[in-house]
Amino acid sequence: MGEWSPVSGPFARVILVAGPSGSGKSSLAARSGLPVLVLDDFYKDGDDPTLPLMAGGSAVDWDAPGSWNADAAVAAIAALCADGAAETPVYDLAASAATGRARLDLQGAPVFLAEGIFAAEIAERCRELGLLADALCLRGRPATTARRRFLRDLREGRKSVSFLLRRGWHLMRAERGIVARHIALGCHPCGHAEAERRITEAAAAPVPVVA
Repeated sequence: MGEWSPVSGPFARVILVAGPSGSGKSSLAARSGLPVLVLDDFYKDGDDPTLPLMAGGSAVDWDAPGSWNADAAVAAIAALCADGAAETPVYDLAASAATGRARLDLQGAPVFLAEGIFAAEIAERCRELGLLADALCLRGRPATTARRRFLRDLREGRKSVSFLLRRGWHLMRAERGIVARHIALGCHPCGHAEAERRITEAAAAPVPVVA
């Protein structure tokens, strides 16, 4: 794991938005009107030898935290909080590879969102670094989440239909456990209405100065 010192001086803070795939993290982030760091862009490339495999097979387990580069995600968040801008990867989920780089500029916003299924994995690290404004876990009905996830992934052509069906069934059965893990990692469980209220409150709060 990477190591960084707490950011000093005036800086922006991050609101982490976690939750099962299909829980509505991206739509919530879009409605917020705040800058958004898409944490899915920090997936590892499909040829990375450290990718975790699904039990009993050779297929990559893209829902395991080991398929994601947590150190790079925290480094980008730290840069955004300290400098107000950062270079980030652009990831193509269908190709299972980063296809370029992009620059995210907060344009003076004191708070930004970082959303993704692995957001909870870095909540404690962001808190220890003094970067965290809030950490949320969206939760709802597993059947609703599964339907939203399948339609989105099918529309975006993320993977084959057979893969999406297998993954969807697995994630629907595992959803309550996923939410419980995110809560244990320090995220507050809530629906969209409460999440929007907490985001608004965090955005209005003064940014602390760390000596």
